[in-house]
Amino acid sequence: MAGTEERTTSPARVQDSAAVRALAGVAVVLVLGAATRFLEQTVPAATEGSAFGEVAAVIEYPVYAIALGLLGNVVLTQLGLRDRLAAGFRTEFFIKTGLVLLGASINIAVIVRAAGPAIAQAVVLISVVFGFTWWLGGRLGLDDKLRALLASAVSICGVSAAIAAAGAVQAKREQLAYTASLVVLFALPSIFLLPALVDAFGLGPAVGGAWVGGNIDTTAAVSAAGAIVGEEALQIATIVKTTQNALLGVVAVALTAYFAFRIERSADSARPRARELWERFPKFVLGFLAASIIATVFTDAVGSAAARPLISTVNDLRTTFLILAFVAIGLEFRVAPLREAGWRPIGVFASATVVNLAVGLGLAILLFSGFSAPQP
Repeated sequence: MAGTEERTTSPARVQDSAAVRALAGVAVVLVLGAATRFLEQTVPAATEGSAFGEVAAVIEYPVYAIALGLLGNVVLTQLGLRDRLAAGFRTEFFIKTGLVLLGASINIAVIVRAAGPAIAQAVVLISVVFGFTWWLGGRLGLDDKLRALLASAVSICGVSAAIAAAGAVQAKREQLAYTASLVVLFALPSIFLLPALVDAFGLGPAVGGAWVGGNIDTTAAVSAAGAIVGEEALQIATIVKTTQNALLGVVAVALTAYFAFRIERSADSARPRARELWERFPKFVLGFLAASIIATVFTDAVGSAAARPLISTVNDLRTTFLILAFVAIGLEFRVAPLREAGWRPIGVFASATVVNLAVGLGLAILLFSGFSAPQP
């Protein structure tokens, strides 16, 4: 009798236990996110005037968030809790929400009027780097879906582009986690390396900002690196990166159609219907575009001064979600998938990064020499 009761109640108990573990995982992310905010706001003031002060002044939330996430990863792994709490590390949810909110800060009309070169750079750079990565991945025998994720991540905007591509091509979760890990590995040193190279090459603020914006894979890391170079460089870097972000939807649609009509379609299979394309399309991209359009119309209607407080509030909320996303990325980071995948994906990503740096530098010099940042 007792055994029958146990068999009857076990599924519910299992669900309750899973829900509790997921909530505990979310709580870990929130605590580390709050710690990130605390460090970001207090460390610069606490270290001002010290040897570490200048470095602390330019370190922004992505560095703290990922570092705390990785630290939490190590601690939870040692305690045997990491995998049990992993359901609460909702990286995709946090970053998709952050990206939808990011759309509110992008006024496409302003970008077109003020920084036409950014559009030319984004289109050429994405086309060249995506094409090179796709070609090299094919030459080295990588899976088509992993090729799509790597090419999107390195040519557009890192983890967010990889998430959009993963939805479009229906990639495996392991492939997305692997690509996200590569993005983090390459983005972290870039925050400090590219500003140093801008200084070493003697690039002006506009050229340096365009180079930073076109080459670092994550928007938050671009902001951090651009701030290190200077205010004008930060403006140009942000415009270039947000222009690339705006093209994310175009690339997602193209990948959805290409995989449905070409990669996954056999000679005897039926022609994909419009509904299937819709089901595969990453819906958060529509939220991103809708937020951008609404913000643009609202700003034009009430004026920049009146719209600024509301847009600022949305940006703060976006930053909060991106902090949680970076914390979750650190918590989800695994060394094993990188080791098991071997050198080929890493070689493809590294080679594409070098191409991105070289082509991006040429385009930045060609398009932004003598360019002045628009006044806010």
